[in-house]
Amino acid sequence: MKRFVYGILKKFKFLPPEWYVGIYYEYYTGKKLNLAEPIEFNEKIQWLKVYYKPEILTKLVDKYCVREYVKNKLNEGYLNTLLAVYYKVNNVNFDELPERFVIKGAHGYNYNLLVKDKSKLNRTKARYLMHKWMSRNQYYRGGLEWAYKNVKPKLIAEQFLEEAGKTVLDDYKFFCFSGDPKFVQVDMGRGEEDVKAFYDMDWKKLPFTKGKGSKYEGELPLPKNFETMVEAVKKLAVGFPFVRVDLYNIEGKILFGEMTFYPGDGRQEFYPDEYNKVVGDYLTLPKLNGAKFTTAYPC
Repeated sequence: MKRFVYGILKKFKFLPPEWYVGIYYEYYTGKKLNLAEPIEFNEKIQWLKVYYKPEILTKLVDKYCVREYVKNKLNEGYLNTLLAVYYKVNNVNFDELPERFVIKGAHGYNYNLLVKDKSKLNRTKARYLMHKWMSRNQYYRGGLEWAYKNVKPKLIAEQFLEEAGKTVLDDYKFFCFSGDPKFVQVDMGRGEEDVKAFYDMDWKKLPFTKGKGSKYEGELPLPKNFETMVEAVKKLAVGFPFVRVDLYNIEGKILFGEMTFYPGDGRQEFYPDEYNKVVGDYLTLPKLNGAKFTTAYPC
């Protein structure tokens, strides 16, 4: 009965954030949220949603605006080729795009249109999908992820990325705490097999997994340029209590994926359960100094 009631209440996005994230967190994890003294990793992510609001976060979760940050911190060689930016779906001109491309909603996640053969694309359905993306705000769509609240909806078209022998790219997701990457989640076969493995920075496999997807039982080879990946991640993550930095490594070429401050919306648990506290101990929450709210970062 309680879960049923919470299932209704989590639709009430107008509730005070402190109340709402408690309902949201308990609905998905079955655990009580203690914002006064958060301990587990996802508890602290909920705390960051409510209280940690530096304006630059809005820029960094925007898949278009973050490109400037990556270029300044690293260099342009870490960025996928940008083909176009659209602020209206009607401006998307498929005829001007190459035969293979990707269109993403820059203002949220899981807004991806992968086009491997433009001649087979149903353009009407594609435009309908993009209109849905443009009508949504990630803050209200999920569990009040503050960084997304003021991101201006937009679409970006990028070069289609692929690697020989793979239908889906491996995705390296570095969990960084106070600028220091502690471990990396490697997602393989996303959308197909959906398996993942976790490794520390010495490339020792870790005994846990997180959220959906199967735990990869084999061993992955250490990328030859892994140290270069780690150094790039450190430069991007500096100054934040927590951020996950995602990279691709395509035949030795490292490309930036995204930065996220609320992985899994703060509701995907680690398994076994003990690692929710182990990982939570890595995250030192910042002092607020009485300031909670800021304006959005312009882009």
